[in-house]
Order: sequence, then C-alpha cells, then structure tokens
Amino acid sequence: MRCGDFKETYIQDEAIFQSLFVKFWLCILFLFLLAFPFMANAYLLYVANMIGFAIIGAIGLNLLTGFTGQISLGHAAFLGVGAYTSAILVTRLGFSFWLSIPCAGLVAAMAGLIIGIPSLRVKGLYLCIATLAAQFIFEFIFTRWESMTKGITGIHIPPPTIAGFEFKTERDFYWITLLFVVLAVGYARNLIRTRTGRAFIAIRDRDLSAEIIGINLFRYKLSSFAISSFYAGVAGALWMTFLKVVTPDHFPFILSIQFLAMIIVGGLGSVLGSIFGAVFITLTPELLNYLSEVVKAFAPGHEAIFVPMKEVVFGLLIVLFLIFEPRGLAEIWNRIKVFFRLWPFSY
Repeated sequence: MRCGDFKETYIQDEAIFQSLFVKFWLCILFLFLLAFPFMANAYLLYVANMIGFAIIGAIGLNLLTGFTGQISLGHAAFLGVGAYTSAILVTRLGFSFWLSIPCAGLVAAMAGLIIGIPSLRVKGLYLCIATLAAQFIFEFIFTRWESMTKGITGIHIPPPTIAGFEFKTERDFYWITLLFVVLAVGYARNLIRTRTGRAFIAIRDRDLSAEIIGINLFRYKLSSFAISSFYAGVAGALWMTFLKVVTPDHFPFILSIQFLAMIIVGGLGSVLGSIFGAVFITLTPELLNYLSEVVKAFAPGHEAIFVPMKEVVFGLLIVLFLIFEPRGLAEIWNRIKVFFRLWPFSY
C-alpha cells in the first residue's frame, strides 16, 4: 500500500496521472461514459448533455475567478455571444457546425478581451459591477438588434452533420458533447501546469507581488478573460445547437449566478471542482422537479411550492458552502481520498 508520496521534480508533482491506481479508475470512468448512451433513455441523455455544457462553461469561469481571482457576473453574456455567433454563421453564411464552434469561441474571446480591460484598473466589487454591466448590455443587444439576432423570435439552428449523418437525437449529440468536454477538461488541466497557469495563480494570490517578480498583469489578466470567454462561447454554441433554437431568454442574469454557484459549490481554483459543481447544480433542478411530481401524486395542489425553490436553493447552497466548506466539493473529495489512502492506519 502506498504510504508516502515523494516527488523530486516539478513535473512529477504536477503530473496529471499520479499513479497506476488513478489511471485505472480514469479508464473505468471513460469506459462508462462510452457505454452510457447505450444504457440510458432520452431523458437521462438530455440531462447528460446539459451537464456537459455546464462543465465547459464552469471550467471557463473557474479559470477566470478561481485561478486568476477576477470576479465576473457576466458569464451568461459570453455564452450568448458564442451561441448567436454560431447560429448566424451556420444559418446565414453557410458555415459548417464544426467550423462555427471555434469561431464562436474566438468571437466570445474578443468580447471577453474588451470587457476585461477594466480589470487592469479595478478589481473586487468594482470589477464585479463592470462585468454585471456587460451582462445587461449584451442582453439588450440580443433583444434589440433584430436584424441580426431576430429578437425574441430567435434563430432556428439545423442539426450538425458529418459525412451526411445528422446528429438529431440526444444520443447522437452526446458524442459531440463528450468530445468537447474531454478537450475542455484536458486543456484546462494542462494550462494550470504551464507558465501561464502559474501566472494566473500568482495574480490571484497577490497581484502586486506578481507584478514585482515580472508577471505582466496586462497580458495575463486579459488572457484569462479571453480563455474564459472562449470556453463560454463554445459552451453556448453547443447548448443552443442542441436545443435547435437560440433566443435572448436563454441568457438571463440568473444564468451567470448559476455558473458562479457551480464553481463555489464545486471548489474555486479546481478543474475537478468545476465538474463537481456543474453536475451538482444541473441535477438540483431535476431533483426538485422529481420531488414536485412525488408531492403532486400524494398531495395534489401542494406541488407549486417547488416552483420558486430553484433560486432559493442556489442562494442557500452558496451561503452554506461559503460558511461550512469554502473549498467546495473538491476539498471533500480530497479528504475522502486522503482518508482511504492511509486507511486503516489513518491518524
């Protein structure tokens, strides 16, 4: 049994696969994800796709807020930028779905660069207000620029195709979602190990000290906004292509709060925490819907109590985790691993 963990180089310390044990369980997880669409029904596949989109968006926000320390309340706006970019490219300019996704991410990244400029002069609450302003500005654009976005009518998006095959069903789209989730998680995990990732963390911990030791705040803060917005743009484009229509109603301010709840509940500054938080927050409304159906069966007329509970649960979760477990579900998972690593000889 492994009772010590001794590393002599930085590369060993930052290795993604720390042991054969980790590699084994990751292989098991990957095999399960490959087999899942053949075992699940349409509803479970719908939820799985929604979780995948949430994971991509949550990782992007965590790179900005959790790793770089730049608070953003406008994440939903960047999802909208990516979604509308992809929809316009596909429906009006004849782009393929596969080319529209990176283009959507790039356009969202450019929007993030513009919104990130105030981060060079302000931070904390002031930066929070600046990103909040961006949220309402983009909401106004989505609704009022009808010649481009078609306003509240929305843009209908055809299903993606490859070699004549159309990804129409939840099962078909699951493979696209899984591909982009794997790419998003892999890139983020590797980014944190690079010079750029270490610069993000240094800026988060103490930006003045980071600047003194030679870290270019202008470059890395804007890079963080751009990468975060790129993730959001890709997530938004995938999400709306899956739903086959994009409207301004899909990107309200509450969606930004939901993504903020994901990274707080999952764990700030953790890629794994982003995954945990996305899964947890996405499943919470589904659980409330299930409880509503149960109450409706046993006590008709009382199920309406669960309708407004979604926002209440999000707020309550944020408060409880900030008080009792500020490092989120990722820290709980780490404690469980440490316990069983030394079990039955734990201290």
